[in-house]
Formats: sequence, C-alpha cells, structure tokens
Amino acid sequence: MCGICGIINLNKRPVSESSIRRMMFSMKHRGPDDDGIFIKDYIGFGFVRLSIIDLSMAGHQPMVSTDKRYVIMLNGEIYNYIELREELKKKGYMFRSGSDTEVLLNCYINWGEDCLERLNGMFAFAVLDTFTNNIFAARDRFGIKPFYYYYDQDQFLFASDIPPLLTIADHKKEPEDSAIFDYLVFNRTNHSEKTFFKNIVKLQHGEKLTVKSGILKNIRWYSLPDQISHYQALEFKEKDFLEELKSSIELQLRSDVPVGTCLSGGLDSSSITSLVLNNRRDVDLHSFSAVYQKGQKGDETEYISEFREKNLKIHYAFPTDDSLLEDLNNLIASLSEPVPTTSIYAEYKVMELAKKHCTVLLNGQGADELMAGYHYFYGYYFRDLINTNSWGKFLNEIFQYIRTHKSLYGIKTLAFSLNPRSLRHFKNHDFINEGFYNTFYNSTNALFDDFYKSKNLKGFLINHFEYKFEHNLLWADKSGMQFSLETRFPFLDHNLVEKTLSIPTDNYIKSGYTKVIMRNAMKGILPEKIRMRKDKVGFSTPESDWFKNKKLQTILEDVIESKSFCERGYFDAKQCGKEFQALKKYNKFNPEFWKWIHLELWFRKFIDKSI
Repeated sequence: MCGICGIINLNKRPVSESSIRRMMFSMKHRGPDDDGIFIKDYIGFGFVRLSIIDLSMAGHQPMVSTDKRYVIMLNGEIYNYIELREELKKKGYMFRSGSDTEVLLNCYINWGEDCLERLNGMFAFAVLDTFTNNIFAARDRFGIKPFYYYYDQDQFLFASDIPPLLTIADHKKEPEDSAIFDYLVFNRTNHSEKTFFKNIVKLQHGEKLTVKSGILKNIRWYSLPDQISHYQALEFKEKDFLEELKSSIELQLRSDVPVGTCLSGGLDSSSITSLVLNNRRDVDLHSFSAVYQKGQKGDETEYISEFREKNLKIHYAFPTDDSLLEDLNNLIASLSEPVPTTSIYAEYKVMELAKKHCTVLLNGQGADELMAGYHYFYGYYFRDLINTNSWGKFLNEIFQYIRTHKSLYGIKTLAFSLNPRSLRHFKNHDFINEGFYNTFYNSTNALFDDFYKSKNLKGFLINHFEYKFEHNLLWADKSGMQFSLETRFPFLDHNLVEKTLSIPTDNYIKSGYTKVIMRNAMKGILPEKIRMRKDKVGFSTPESDWFKNKKLQTILEDVIESKSFCERGYFDAKQCGKEFQALKKYNKFNPEFWKWIHLELWFRKFIDKSI
C-alpha cells in the first residue's frame, strides 16, 4: 500500500524534481516509511511507501529492472506473489528482494500486458519503458486501488489521489457539474470515470492504459460478465464457497506487519474474523468496531459481544457528533470528494483506532454486492420469480419476506423495478435549482440506463460491481490511508466473486433471508446469533441524533445562508432554508443536510482556495 504519482510532459519539457516532490508531499500519509523519485528527461515518477511486504530497502520504489529498461511503481498488493515468483524462477528469473513489486515487474517483463490475468490482488501500477518512453498503467478488477489522471496536449499526470494532481494543475480546477448532479439527486459517486473535478478523471476498474507518442488509450482488460460465463456449468456449493473464502483470507493474511479485522457485528466482517480465529488459533488478532449509545442507530455492541469469549482483542471507536465537528476539516480533506452520508465517518474513526495496533485491516465489504445483502435486492429476486412464472414460489417468498422483516420495502423495490423510467422519481430533488435539474436529468443518464434498468437479480448484482460498488472501496482506501493503514477485502478475491455470481439466485435469497450460501457455509463457525441475523446495519451512524447538536446546526445554517451556497446554481436556497427551520423548530431531520454541508465545504477547500 503506497502512493504513486507521475508527470509526463508531452511537450518534451524536462520534469523538475520539485514538481514531483510537491505531488509526493501532498500524499505522504499514504507512504510514511520511504519515498523515491525517478526522472528521465520529460518523464518523472514519484513514490511514497507504506512497508507491508519485505520491509527492507530492497523493496524501494520506483524499482528498476536488472537490465535498466523498465521502471515500475506499485500501489497495492499482489497476494499470489509467492506462487508467481516460483513460476518465474523456473523460467530463469533472479530476485533481489522478497517484495511483490519485483515479482510484478518480472511478470510484466515476461508476459507483457497479459500478466494482468495472472494477478490476484488489489493494485494500481505504472511501468515506464525507458527504451521507448512508453507508459503502461493498469488498475485491479473491481477498483480497490485508485488511479487518477489529468491529460491534455501538454501533460499526462497521474496519482493515487486527487490532491497531488492539483499541486500541478491547480489553475485547471473546475467543478464537474454532472458528478455533482448525481451526488445530489441520486446519492451516487464514483460510478463513472468522472470525478468532482472537471479536468480530472479516474482509470476505471478493470482498465489499462498506454501513453505512446503522446497519445493516451484506455482499454478494458477485465470483464466480470465474461468471466462469470466461464463458470456457468460449475457446481458450487456451500463447502466450495467456504474453501474459496478461506483461501482468499489466507492469501490476504500475507504480511510482514500486524493484520487486524474490522468487526461491525454483521455477517460479513464477523465471518472473516471467525475464520481467522478458527484457522489460526495462535494468532494475536485485534478487531476494531464503531459503537454508539445503546439504542442508537448503528450500534452493534450486542452482536460484537458474541466474540468476547474468543481469542480476540476487541477495540471500540466511539464516533459522536462532537468528534465529527472536531474532525470535520480533516475528514473533508482526506476524502478529496464529497460523500452523501456521514457513514464514512464511522469507518474513518475505526481506521484511526486500528492504526494504533496494526498496519493492515481485513474488511468485509463486497459480500452484500456478491450475495444480495441489501433489502432492495429482494425486489429484483421477486422479479426473477415473476419472469419465470414461479407464482407459487413468488407468493411464498413474499410471505416469508414480510413475516421475517415486518417490512414492505422489498415489494416497493419490485414495483420500482417494473415501472417505466418516466414514473421513477427521486424524492430528494425538491431542493435542487430547477435549471440545474433540468439540464442534467435527461434520457441518457447512466444511473438509469445502465444501473436501474436491470431486469433480474443477477444483472442487478453485476451492475453493482460495474456502477455502484466502487465508491465504498475508494472511501475505505482514503480513510485508511489518511492514517497510513492498508485495507484488504477477502470477499473480493476474483475467484470467489466469479464463482459465487455464477450460481442460481436462490443461493443468495431464500425464505426471507439474504446471503443464504454464506449463512449455510458458516454454520458451526459463526456465532448463531450473528449467522441468522435478520437486520442489515453496516457502517452507519445516528445521523438524525447528531443533527440535534446546536454547533452542527450552526454550521448548516451558515452554509445555507452563505452567499457562495446561494450563488453556485445548484440549490433552491429558499427551500433549503425552510427545511432547516423545520429542523430547528420540530427536530425534523433531512438526510440531505449532510450533502449540503459537505459539498459547500468541499468547494471552499478544493475549488475556491488554492491547494
């Protein structure tokens, strides 16, 4: 886990070391242990290192090949580097270090761009061919590690975060209004190549790029639907799922520094923690959880307590409204783009706590998207049953859902999925400036045409990986790296993902329960109270309680009444003011409040002000 950056002056002007160092300094929190620079004429690479595998200087980057031709920088981890190294040794390759970066470098030398197919890991890396001055870069399958870039006729800039790019292209800072629209209306971020900065984009997950003779080309190297089709005839049962998950965890425990786990009390993180404890009984394992007052939304103490008798050191973070106020500026700076809820703050505080005890953290994210963990997935499962005329099963599943969850949410989702686009409306656009809304709400909106148009559950799950899931991964990356902490995701081993998504959908939802295949696989391993939980919480916060805080209300009021907020052209400031008065008089909370605050403070930090 590190930070990479680069400058390629396409106008052939020499790269200055000071420019590279400015980029590196702005992300030094990503790599406090070491740093390095490589400059050749109009090309410059900069690197900051968080040492995870081979802590010696032999793992120093940028790393140069034995023949001096290739220079590589890697952000992330290649989990199967040991197996790849042994394969390369048989081909005659020699190794000077125990690092996964050197393995990746030799993989690229031996197999070229095809090496990507052999990698099991999370990565964003760049390679310079010093003979041709061509640049090759790639990003992992699901978008765990970020790769942002800026490109015009004079420069190609890239980095692991946005602020390093702003140190060079500060004069180009402009907001990307289409990204702001999707954020305000749909609560969506990171679902396309666009960022909140008009001139800065990100390499999409599963993509690679080349820069040759000043021309940039993007190519998709990984397609999840294509990979799933290879497994359609595979028999994949609970025991197979369990073995794949165990294998993923074992690979992701490879580290020369301490590894801990997130523990929310939910099925996903609890499964990872349980499997680590079961398979490595001598491990000195620490877990980290965010908890609140008893009865508050998001408090999972009741379920986390199921691990008290285990060989586990449990640590608690206590996010509060007051701590949010104290951390507000640092939180906004660390994320570099707005987020739609305060749920990320719970993760932020967990990362802050975890860094005191470990450097690597196993995270349970990905299981919900893999096995239909959210309640709205029920609607698409019900639609599957309608599509196949399974009316008896449909009625039984509806009954089981209502009986189990005492909710109609899944049925509402079914109705939403069946409605034509013209009848789908989002309630949170009442506060949007009408002109701004009409400009961007059109027939080509990707969130409708590529995401909500899913006609069945399997398609909807795949579209989550394609268009929705990445924001969770990027938020985890930024929150963790703010405290020099690496986050790993065992549920996102591509072998596990591809095989699990190839099986029939009643392995995900059945008799009112989600994640059926995992619940069955974890019987006897996971505490039963957690294994058969009905509710779904995840990393959430008691946001409505927090907005009773008078200081937070004052920040909200100052934002709404500010000249800048009123003149940006995004909001109906009068309507926003009415909603704020309802909060003051009647404690009527609106989840839009946080978005108004974060967007305005983001503007002041990143757009209005020089970095």
